[in-house]
Amino acid sequence: MSGRVSIVELRKALDVQASGLMIILCMIWGIQQVVLKLAAPDIAPVMQIAIRSGLSALLVWPLIRLPKNTHLYSKAYLLPGIWLAALFSAEFLLVAEALRYTTASHTVVLLYTAPIFVALGLHWKLPAEKLNGIQWAGICVAFGGIVLSFMGRDTGGAVITQALWGDFLALMAGVMWALTTISLRLTQLADAPPTQTLFYQLAGGFIFLMPVALLSGQADVHWSAVAIGSMVFHVLVMSFFSLMLWFWLLRKYLANALGVFSFLTPIFGMVFGVMFLHEQIEANFIAGTALVMAGVMIVSLHAWIKRAWHRAASV
Repeated sequence: MSGRVSIVELRKALDVQASGLMIILCMIWGIQQVVLKLAAPDIAPVMQIAIRSGLSALLVWPLIRLPKNTHLYSKAYLLPGIWLAALFSAEFLLVAEALRYTTASHTVVLLYTAPIFVALGLHWKLPAEKLNGIQWAGICVAFGGIVLSFMGRDTGGAVITQALWGDFLALMAGVMWALTTISLRLTQLADAPPTQTLFYQLAGGFIFLMPVALLSGQADVHWSAVAIGSMVFHVLVMSFFSLMLWFWLLRKYLANALGVFSFLTPIFGMVFGVMFLHEQIEANFIAGTALVMAGVMIVSLHAWIKRAWHRAASV
């Protein structure tokens, strides 16, 4: 246990390499929900996610056999792996359902509140990631933005009620993503190769979500050019490349530090939603998004803010 904690505590702050990779990830993650919704008339989002998870797991499988110390079926790794797979599946089931009721722009913004919930969770478990006063202020700002994003709509119409329900599902998906990250950091999987962790989640995503698609009547597929393009993007870029890169970053850098660039993802998501889906974004949601992003930045950049404050006070 002490060896694992020391590895966690040695995770470092962002450098130039990590910053560039996080920008690329934010662009990929920002357009992910847009692509899911764009292809939804031909293939339901939950079916897209189930298929992409299964195919991506097949791509990752040869990689997990390379490290000699990989113990895919050992109790120490397998049980936490199943738990992470369940959380991963719950996250994307909630995303898929959210896209049925609300816009891709709303979904991506509320999904990427996850760094706030990660910071809260790790605060109670890891000494290296205890929250200070500045970070608590950032969390309050972010939660204020979440509340604002749900306000300003008429609540009488069925369409509005469905949109609010979709927004709530997207927010819960963010909570599931945060629980996945926290669980990864606090179990033996923190020391496992990232390809092994990724395989657990992708294989679990297929195993858990394919029956959901079949039982809910969302398994019909019309293999149009858009549907095929969505699958290529999600299998090769989203599920294989970006998730494996994300887990590698989590093993090397502090989770709070990685949240520095997460504010870019909602921006990319909203821009792509307007560009490709012609979505309308409400003024209150833009204001709420700004507060959420500001809160995430405060939580992530707390050390820099504290140093700048002390420098200004000493002048």
